[in-house]
Amino acid sequence: MPISDMPGIDHFGAFLMGCAVLNLTPGLDTFYILARSSREGRVVGIAAALGINAGCLVHTVAAVLGVSTILATSAAAFAALKYIGAAYLCWLGIRMLLKRPVAETATVTEGRGFMPAFMQGLFTNALNPKVALFYLAFLPPFVSLHAANVPFALLVLGLSFIATGLCWSMVLALVGARFRNLLEGRPATQTWMDRACGAVLVGFGSLLAIQQRR
Repeated sequence: MPISDMPGIDHFGAFLMGCAVLNLTPGLDTFYILARSSREGRVVGIAAALGINAGCLVHTVAAVLGVSTILATSAAAFAALKYIGAAYLCWLGIRMLLKRPVAETATVTEGRGFMPAFMQGLFTNALNPKVALFYLAFLPPFVSLHAANVPFALLVLGLSFIATGLCWSMVLALVGARFRNLLEGRPATQTWMDRACGAVLVGFGSLLAIQQRR
């Protein structure tokens, strides 16, 4: 079947190109994966990438079920999720800002933070209502007016976006892990990275808190 003839989907090739461009655009996800992999190694970076994309899966299912529509039409629902997500990001950032200097703590073993990195990536993405609205705005235009099964078409589009994003996320995890060797034996640099990562997370959380629906 030609790539442009996916059932219930218009211009699937153009959709995939759009996915690639959007995934290559730097954002919180890019920063989070690079930070975790460069700080804790390849395995933790991969966990962060899987968590981020698991969050995308949550938004895909929400779009299929119509939950994203509720966020788009209910100011209260949008505000509630927005403030929860902002508080979570700020909490992660403050923890890193208040973290003891690396020289005073034991060295983190590669892979030790797999589940924390996965869960933090999942919640960072899943609790961002802007991502939910993005799915609601980006996916439906590619669903054919004559689609026999609209939810299925949305699911295919969402999973396709996740597939392209997962590929790029894995690249970021591997690239970030290459920098880990540069940090070993440099506790001052590692401490500086913790502070910088914490400040960026607090910044993202603060921006999310003041953003409005569009």
